[in-house]
Amino acid sequence: MVKRAVSVSSERWRLAEPFVTSHQAYLFSDFVVVELREGRCVGRGEASGVEYKGETLQSLLDDIERVRSLLEAGLSRDELQRLLPAGGARNAIDCALWALEADIKGVRAARIAGVRPTRFQTVKTLSLNTPEKMADQAGLAREFGILKLKLDASEPAACASAVKAARPDARLIADINGGWTLSELRLFSRELAAIGVEMIEQPLAAGEDSEMTKSDSPIPLCADESCSTREDLVRLPDGYSMICIKLDKAGGLTEALALANAARARGLRLMVSNMIGTSLGMAPASLIAGLCDYVDLDGPLLLETDRVPGLTYQGDQAALFGRNVWA
Repeated sequence: MVKRAVSVSSERWRLAEPFVTSHQAYLFSDFVVVELREGRCVGRGEASGVEYKGETLQSLLDDIERVRSLLEAGLSRDELQRLLPAGGARNAIDCALWALEADIKGVRAARIAGVRPTRFQTVKTLSLNTPEKMADQAGLAREFGILKLKLDASEPAACASAVKAARPDARLIADINGGWTLSELRLFSRELAAIGVEMIEQPLAAGEDSEMTKSDSPIPLCADESCSTREDLVRLPDGYSMICIKLDKAGGLTEALALANAARARGLRLMVSNMIGTSLGMAPASLIAGLCDYVDLDGPLLLETDRVPGLTYQGDQAALFGRNVWA
């Protein structure tokens, strides 16, 4: 039996410009990278973790170290799901195991997953700022047909109006990152609907949205922080008609695929998104793209540089990636 070699590293990547949400401004993005080798075959996985669940770069490294000896002994993806909770450490390992299995079998990971790889149109995220500066961002993103606006409770309608004036041709969705109250949702969603915003992501904080119903907003609502894995589907507030899948939240591609299928069976629409990452993190997430109504995999475009080789973006269209992007 070929012994599996395990390598773990941490990396810091500078963002192209400050990325601002309703909670925080970011200048860098930190990742852990897991590399698994069996003979000449290799698989890598990348994760940044789930900050709002208390994960840090060090906690990811510690969690990975806990299972290192089992990984070296041949730990499987199924066994991994039982050993580590959903989160960044499990994501990095899970994606590395997918890529390693694909290399050993000499097939694409999509074939193992039972999905058809597809080109996808990615959303472009506009960082929270003044209406004027968000309009400037929109003007610089003319190749993108769908813009996601990071908004808070200060002047969301003014920001959306400014973006719409700058890009009347673009479809708009909004991401609140839990920054509103229920009364603000009822007010702001109607203002945004009049501007043409077609979806609102996580308007209320997770745990504070249990009373939210579909009547509270004329715009469909998407759960992000309120839905990480299949376990969350049973207690998902009635107001949501869509969920946002992220591999870091789900703990890897294995659970993300299962969550996508379970959510669709419940009649929920889907978006796949990212915590900001390089092409190594986007490649496994892109296998879910064909199942989704929205694809928000613009992580590499938010970084100053990307891995080489990386995904090829032509405007808002991402080409099918070669095996060396995720290997």
